[in-house]
Amino acid sequence: MAAAAAAASAFAPVPSLRLKPTYSTLRFLSLYPRPTTLVPQSKPPPLSFTPFLPRRRRSFCTLVAAALQSGGTKPEISETWKTETRAGEFRKKLKVVDIKGGPDEGLDRLGQTLAVTGWVRTFRVQSSVTFIEVNDGSCLSNMQCVLGSDAEGYDQVESGSITNGASIWVQGVIATSQGSKQKVELKVNKIVVIGKSDPSYPIQKKRVSREFLRTKAHLRPRTNTFGAVARVRNALAYATHKFFQENGFVWVSSPIITSSDCEGAGEQFCVTTLIPSSREVSDSPVDGIPKTKDGRIDWSQDFFGKPAFLTVSGQLNAETYATALSDVYIFGPTFRAENSNTARHLAEFWMIEPELAFADLNDDMACATAYLQYVVRHVLDNCKEDMDFFNTWIEKGIIDRLSNVAEKDFVQLTYTDAVELLLRAKKKFEFPVKWGCDLQSEHERYLTEEAFSGCPVIVRDYPKEIKAFYMRQNDDGKTVAAMDMLVPRVGELIGGSQREERLEKLEDRLDELKLNKDSYWWYLDLRRYGSVPHAGFGLGFERLVQFATGIENIRDVIPFPRTPGSSEF
Repeated sequence: MAAAAAAASAFAPVPSLRLKPTYSTLRFLSLYPRPTTLVPQSKPPPLSFTPFLPRRRRSFCTLVAAALQSGGTKPEISETWKTETRAGEFRKKLKVVDIKGGPDEGLDRLGQTLAVTGWVRTFRVQSSVTFIEVNDGSCLSNMQCVLGSDAEGYDQVESGSITNGASIWVQGVIATSQGSKQKVELKVNKIVVIGKSDPSYPIQKKRVSREFLRTKAHLRPRTNTFGAVARVRNALAYATHKFFQENGFVWVSSPIITSSDCEGAGEQFCVTTLIPSSREVSDSPVDGIPKTKDGRIDWSQDFFGKPAFLTVSGQLNAETYATALSDVYIFGPTFRAENSNTARHLAEFWMIEPELAFADLNDDMACATAYLQYVVRHVLDNCKEDMDFFNTWIEKGIIDRLSNVAEKDFVQLTYTDAVELLLRAKKKFEFPVKWGCDLQSEHERYLTEEAFSGCPVIVRDYPKEIKAFYMRQNDDGKTVAAMDMLVPRVGELIGGSQREERLEKLEDRLDELKLNKDSYWWYLDLRRYGSVPHAGFGLGFERLVQFATGIENIRDVIPFPRTPGSSEF
């Protein structure tokens, strides 16, 4: 809390900008040099954005300055701002979180004159006063703006220009709020409508379903739920990089287009230029695709000279850099052409994939545990307001659940023991359990939610028949050094393994699965030239966001979901 207060204080308006009071807030917001001459206007309309300097791109704040200018008074401008060729100093814009995010929730700013920009969430006019709730996305809280008929720009209220969804600029004095929902409010002395909102704006004060909001994915971030999801997602991404960077990992970018199938499942999106281009792709004739003499597609004429696909994983690429840099991680988009219309599957999603050299399965499990506990603590410590929202409206008890994950030791058991435990369970599963079966979500959730009372569970040493070719074979000849981390509500969150570093064993496994070894020539080379034991895991980032927020449908934790039959926005 002290850190938040310090951050809020650090971004307070700087008094040494050498501007007269009327213009202090505008200069605080400016990201570019101020023009040397302001042309006086007489009573300009609020959105009369008169250019000050010809042939020069104007910043947003310059436009606002034009709208607010009244009379012939000019701001005092220092000599250093008179050179048009200089870029202005970047300054962080004051946001609602800077005002209300501290331990005093804004009480430390009483009496300060500040300006806020944002979008109107609610708007109500009473006999002598008007209340406008403004949100700029920086936090869950709105800034309650209170204005009377004497406020400059009040005619915009009377004309109906201010409605839900409109973007506005408001300036006023921070005062103690008379309401119980907030400690402070903004007593407005000046207001400007930046962008009007059409009456058809679909996000009004009444609650709407998440299914409906998926059809309005371009507007749903303006709701409380999706704004909070976006901020928690951002915090998890930041914590991910922070964890790996602090532990000596190097971030590596893996290719999105590849000719290798990491999982061997064949559920990949093909990338090709063989479909003839035209003004309308849908008009491309099928017989325009080049073919060989035997009637097959002639891939030699394609862009890459052979079939290429969107990647399902960056793991194989991560292994190449781990055998040079020791510890690396990948954080990027991946794609699966799996025709699954479920609450757990996406066609495009993000993966976190660390790879550790000179490491075995035990090292891999320790890394996965430390990572999950780190990012969960980060969210609990830095997203308190949003987590309180999720705890109240999405999943009651989510804060306690996450706190248990951050504090408790994880349970570890073998696949064989897990199957025996499931067979003894006094519960009827939809999918029967037997040794050799792939555990389903209902089995995973039973283990972590019921068998071990909400504690995360790591299941290790799976049958090799249900796991990928690259996993290291155990000495029993039946299992591989693989692990899955199971968590409450989600089931499998992390999947990892020790990789097969023995060339002969890896070649035999490729032959056994009838995979073309020529396609993996470079991957096999890693076993020829200085092979080392290494391990890693993959974490679907959207499932992590689900786990941290309690949101049930994975389509609601990614900005623009890609699913079968849907690629809108």
